[in-house]
Amino acid sequence: MRGGQEESRQKGLVENQKKIIFFIEENPKISKKELSDKIGISTTAIDKNITALKKKKLLKRIGPAKGGY
Repeated sequence: MRGGQEESRQKGLVENQKKIIFFIEENPKISKKELSDKIGISTTAIDKNITALKKKKLLKRIGPAKGGY
């Protein structure tokens, strides 16, 4: 059942956004720099994709600016 929910949740996402979600699920405390290195895009592009994912309510920040994830 989880597979179907996962697919419907990720409909309409670009490939990099799917990769960001995958790596964050794997390691919620991953840094933007680490995401940038793994996906092969700039940290600015990571920021833009994370902002888009937050707007779609697929990502939520937990905790303060320093020490949060």
